[in-house]
Amino acid sequence: MSPTRQASDGHPEPAHLKEVAPSRRPLANRERIEWHWHEVNQLISPGLGVLRVSTPHGQWVVPPHRAVWLPAGVPHAQQAHGPSELRCLVFPAATNPLRLAGPAVLAVTPLLREIIAHLTGPDAPTGRPARTLEQAALDQLAHAPELPLGLPQPADPRLREVAGLLAADPADERSLAELGRAVGAAERTLSRLFRRELGLGFPQWRTQLRLQHSLVLLAEGRSVTATAAACGFRSPSAFIEAFRHAFGTTPGRHQQP
Repeated sequence: MSPTRQASDGHPEPAHLKEVAPSRRPLANRERIEWHWHEVNQLISPGLGVLRVSTPHGQWVVPPHRAVWLPAGVPHAQQAHGPSELRCLVFPAATNPLRLAGPAVLAVTPLLREIIAHLTGPDAPTGRPARTLEQAALDQLAHAPELPLGLPQPADPRLREVAGLLAADPADERSLAELGRAVGAAERTLSRLFRRELGLGFPQWRTQLRLQHSLVLLAEGRSVTATAAACGFRSPSAFIEAFRHAFGTTPGRHQQP
């Protein structure tokens, strides 16, 4: 499928940008990089802040010291939350150590973090030393676990409407039956569509949406208590428990530099 066709569903036609070398770029809070695609695979890691990556098929939120793998040809847009620094490595389209067909957020080891920083820094090596470090990065990626930081985008128009309502207000507490009445669909139909299209039950999908949104708010400086309320968790303690279960740390520790 061509990049243009992939991005035709409500998105502008993506620009073709040529990435030929590792790069580093500062981004202000809420700064956006509009829809585009590359002929190479990219590994993008925010040194600071949180990066939200959108594709026609879903959204991925990338916290600091994590990385997102973007396969060649996939149209995408990016937005920073909190002051950020985007660090990017590029690899030939045929080089895919995890055999990923779509974007994925990956855990980054301390060694891989240092390799990314060195290859994108002001004193970045060239020639054989650069190729050696790039191969070391690929070796690290081959064993990098994928993190649950993606949110699939539904195709069914009724599901898309439900998803839009909740994305606009993650604290919306309406049940699936109530949301179904708002979009003109039966609860049973929507429940079946969630599992068939997204591979998740509605409660799991909504929790994932809320956790994604919480990463954005925490990066922008919201307190844990305010973030819990804005994302629809029953209490700060319920938010902390859900966050710890998903990410292995607490929101407070996550906010620390």
